[in-house]
Amino acid sequence: MAIRLVFLGKLADVAGAPEVEVDPAPNMDGLLRQVDEGLAGQLETHRIRVSLNGEIVADGRGIRPKDGDEIAFLPPVSGG
Repeated sequence: MAIRLVFLGKLADVAGAPEVEVDPAPNMDGLLRQVDEGLAGQLETHRIRVSLNGEIVADGRGIRPKDGDEIAFLPPVSGG
């Protein structure tokens, strides 16, 4: 199986697609090593929120992904 990474908003533009599948890894660092370095750098900022299987998590760095999980990255929202 695989883990699906979903990129919302401007992150989809940076990734070049709204989602990608990556090989399972024991932690977030292992997942991010499988994507473009520039994208990984943007995903590691403290302003990006992370959800695991539809639930926002307080600390995305602490995620221990399993086969079939969906991890979504949510950029900050601005409006006006």
